[in-house]
Amino acid sequence: MSEGTLTFRRFQDGDYTPSQHNSERIVVSGYSHKCPTYIHRTPPCQGSCPSGHDIRGWLSIVRGLDKSASGLSWQEYAFRRMVEANPFPAIMGRVCPAPCQDGCNRNMVEEHVGINSVEQFIGDWAIVNKIKFLPPEKETGKKIAVVGGGPGGLAAAYFLRRQGHAVTIFEAYAALGGMMRFGIPGYRTPKDILDSEIQRIIDMGINVYLNTKVGVHLTITKLEKEFDAIFWAIGAQSGNTLGIAGSEAPNCVSGISFLRAFNENRLQHLHGRVLVIGGGDTAMDVAAVARRIGHIEHVSDKDRPENVILGYTAHDVASVARREGADVWIIYRRPIAKMPATQHELDSVQKEGVLIKEGLVPLEVIRAPDGRATALRVMPVEWEGNTMIPHQEKAFNIDCTLVVSAVGQGGDFTGIESLNNGRGLISADRFYRVSSHKGHFVGGDVIKPHLLTTAIGHARIACDSINDFLLKDELIRRPKVDVHHFNLLGELRSRGLEPETYQHGEVWGTNAATFAVHNYEDRSAHEIVTHERMFLGHFQHSSMNRRAEMEIGADKVLGNFKERFSSLEEKKAVDEANRCMSCGLCFECDQCLIYCPQVAIYRVTKKGRAMGRYVDTDYAKCIGCHICMDVCPTGYIQMGMGEE
Repeated sequence: MSEGTLTFRRFQDGDYTPSQHNSERIVVSGYSHKCPTYIHRTPPCQGSCPSGHDIRGWLSIVRGLDKSASGLSWQEYAFRRMVEANPFPAIMGRVCPAPCQDGCNRNMVEEHVGINSVEQFIGDWAIVNKIKFLPPEKETGKKIAVVGGGPGGLAAAYFLRRQGHAVTIFEAYAALGGMMRFGIPGYRTPKDILDSEIQRIIDMGINVYLNTKVGVHLTITKLEKEFDAIFWAIGAQSGNTLGIAGSEAPNCVSGISFLRAFNENRLQHLHGRVLVIGGGDTAMDVAAVARRIGHIEHVSDKDRPENVILGYTAHDVASVARREGADVWIIYRRPIAKMPATQHELDSVQKEGVLIKEGLVPLEVIRAPDGRATALRVMPVEWEGNTMIPHQEKAFNIDCTLVVSAVGQGGDFTGIESLNNGRGLISADRFYRVSSHKGHFVGGDVIKPHLLTTAIGHARIACDSINDFLLKDELIRRPKVDVHHFNLLGELRSRGLEPETYQHGEVWGTNAATFAVHNYEDRSAHEIVTHERMFLGHFQHSSMNRRAEMEIGADKVLGNFKERFSSLEEKKAVDEANRCMSCGLCFECDQCLIYCPQVAIYRVTKKGRAMGRYVDTDYAKCIGCHICMDVCPTGYIQMGMGEE
């Protein structure tokens, strides 16, 4: 990154001619008619988070800026703020690919804040200290059915229960967790951690029916009669086939079924070469698992991997012969640089000995007389932009004993065919309503397969819609930036500082009135603060406090199911939170106080302070010089009292 891209200086050497930007300031001889106001905007970390975490908020708590008014420890206070948007901090801190970190403005200084590592620390602390969710303040008498007990369904149950509704989960599998339990390897989502976070939700008073598949064991009609609303979170558990000749071979399986067999402890070894088709995180997980469980030379028919994956038998680990590292290849049609998998997972599988073959398109599964796949015929391709140039004449075969397709997923609509939009998914509007079924709502992978945190974000919005549908008979318009926003009035209220009631009469001298929050404007519902609005020169370079990561090479991957990341120590978690730049909200740096030439800016009294209300301006002294805005690191100060 070149230094020219950094906003370390508001003005550069040689800036003698007023620019359009400067003329807009309307400053003449150091004076203007404009005065500072405090504009709250959404930080890009939160704007990039599919679940809408108030990341800046709980990082402010960890670093000691925002202290609990009710005497909670900072750890519990941070946890309570986290779970306003996401009830799985210990799991998400481990497995979320952290799009929030990609959006972090600190990337313009050196590198992003380690958001997921702080989240993991708080999540683990809450489990160790047995922190429970608070019961709802009141019961509404409404009953909601949640179909599916994965991340989206469990999150929906949590949000609905917080609103006071009675919730019943119907889960087709024998355990709750969905993709968190059956789709992600256990060494990435430790089962004791997952069980603790799920149990905390169930303990809120949620009914659960396991091994109960809606459409098979009970009908949609029955649910509609017994419940006031239905939330569908059935996921996309049906892996798409390759859709090429021969792909119906028994040893051509989906990535979802492969991972489920592994997570249920049924799949414990492989045989021969494994080809994984696809470039997403599911493909990376399949390849990583295959390397860990390894290869054995001699295998009986009943112990062939496909028989285990399809549920016909199960491996007996005691009878397995000596293992060796499995021969695992990933086949992807585009260049490696275009793979949708997260870079960390991509780097990890290559270190662990997985071969990635880019620019190859599967053409046909070559089958033996008994119907089993023995090879995959592929065609090399080149790419010019998004245009694929095939080389049919260079097609060749790759020998294999198992083909795992990780190229797409869809829902299982057995018995609920009316919900299928024709593409193996359920269509939803902005409120996450199922348009064809009144009182039905939906979220998660069955809308479009994506991240765990995306399913949680769907659930949060859908539950607001369900609540409005049941109690108000109308749906409230969603904000442009649809996240869990920092609420200054809520912050003031928690400290007994909320404004007095406005009597709606004619009032003069409102600068001293106690019915308003002065000099403040909340634009977080439609604006995200970018680094251009900030003064990055305030922030010194500070290296990230990284979690310890187990380095696993190709020679050590076999049988290695230890957790990859270790949680940060408390001091390092606090130090990492201190790297947050509090984009879009005051973090009490005193720069405006120090540099104001008129001493017009002053601190709010200690008993009147809250996050976002640390300084105020005496407009009788302010000359509108813009200096406070120039030196504000976070972009919180803007001139004009709303004119710009």
